[in-house]
Amino acid sequence: MADSLRATERRRLHAMVTGDTAAASAITAPDFQLINPLGLVSSKAQYLGGIASGALVYHRWEPEAMEVRLSGDLAVLRYRSMLEVTAAGRRNPVRPHWHVDVYERRDGKWQVVWSQATFAP
Repeated sequence: MADSLRATERRRLHAMVTGDTAAASAITAPDFQLINPLGLVSSKAQYLGGIASGALVYHRWEPEAMEVRLSGDLAVLRYRSMLEVTAAGRRNPVRPHWHVDVYERRDGKWQVVWSQATFAP
């Protein structure tokens, strides 16, 4: 199960880097919330809308090993990545980040419900 969750998260990241919001949307719960490294909160519509409009562009998102904690229909993934992103018209250089993503199994499929990213040293 942990490997399946890792694969799902990697598909989600790939979808966001390639701008495939339809694929990302299928993995993202309707009540999803993101807390970005600046502490700002975005809903699913705001987050995926930013990608669709080009206001948010992921140039590189390369995850390292993913740790998984699983309990019933709830899973938490934690990993470090190298991330390069353009946000609000500013291209940020490649920088390490930590990510914590919470997934729930709903109607037999895993969807991310919460995501938080922080800058890593």
